[in-house]
Amino acid sequence: MLVIRDLMLGRTRFKEFSESPEGIPTNILTERLERLLHHGIIEKVPVTPGGKRFGYELTEKGESLRSILIAMKKWGLKWEKGTYVGLEPS
Repeated sequence: MLVIRDLMLGRTRFKEFSESPEGIPTNILTERLERLLHHGIIEKVPVTPGGKRFGYELTEKGESLRSILIAMKKWGLKWEKGTYVGLEPS
């Protein structure tokens, strides 16, 4: 869910995901991206037209998770003391 959250916040590159506050190790991040690709939740897209570097974006299937993440955020803010929103969309 962390990668999906980061995509919803406007991050698209591996480096941006690896710099998230949670500090996901790169080997785990690679595995998670591959799993999300395999299940059609994200897709690889060229960063620049015709370029060799790629980023990631949510597919329609992945975007449909937005309401779930918003509901989880609201639940945490309401019921779990000490919960805060430290990241906002860019």
